[in-house]
Amino acid sequence: MPYLGAHESVSKGLHLAFERIEKVGGESLQIFTRNQRQWQPKPLADEELTSFSEARQQFSDMLIASHASYLVNLASGKEELREKSINAFVAELERCHQLQVPYVVLHPGSHTGDGVELGIERFVSALDQAIERAESDSMVLIENTAGQGTGLGSCFEEIASIRAQTAFGDKVGVCLDTCHLFASGYDFRQKSDYDQVMADFDKQIGLSNLYFFHLNDSKKECGSRVDRHEHIGQGCIGLEGFRHLLNDPRFQNHPMTLETPKGEDLQEDIMNLQTLRSLIS
Repeated sequence: MPYLGAHESVSKGLHLAFERIEKVGGESLQIFTRNQRQWQPKPLADEELTSFSEARQQFSDMLIASHASYLVNLASGKEELREKSINAFVAELERCHQLQVPYVVLHPGSHTGDGVELGIERFVSALDQAIERAESDSMVLIENTAGQGTGLGSCFEEIASIRAQTAFGDKVGVCLDTCHLFASGYDFRQKSDYDQVMADFDKQIGLSNLYFFHLNDSKKECGSRVDRHEHIGQGCIGLEGFRHLLNDPRFQNHPMTLETPKGEDLQEDIMNLQTLRSLIS
């Protein structure tokens, strides 16, 4: 079975994310290591590292990823913004190394009107600089996107191009988001269509490079290019698309985390995880 979990808050302490994922019955976890809307957050304090390490020892089988800041745009044509993005991502990689978080999920960013080819070239150059500068063993997972505006990474070919151009291919994998996949035009609701989507991914990128999933239904229809997450089975994807993925033996040991809306009591996470588990044969 896949390792099902959720993105959980680190409010009042990074270590508290483990309590929250335990409450909802998760087996995998995604967090922000720092406020995702700040350029220069404080370095990790020794007490934070100790608390996180102690909590993690209690959940030694938990599969963990961090999600990089939404501010980071390594593909930007504005040199100042790109430099700030590189510095911020270096800091993220180094925090994950300190916390022993193996994966960092990263959006490919936006070419801001300069075209896909140039955007990918800038992204790869900045990504390679960050990986080279950071003292980190964490793997970068490029997340597919919905294709809004001038964002990169909404098709498999663009992600494949990133991996082909980077000098650190062994440290760059993929995180596949179901809402983004659907919104960008990949319809996987029927079994034959699901098989074709995965065959296309394997041809372009290689399934061996797929390490992590975000499980989100979509508020908008296939090909809308609008990124709006919905509870599992309550959006335009519906239950069958998730059933195909959850029962695919190729992904039986993969972490799959929710990024669906929730309140402080986390009941929505509990509900969505129950729904997902009900689909596993």
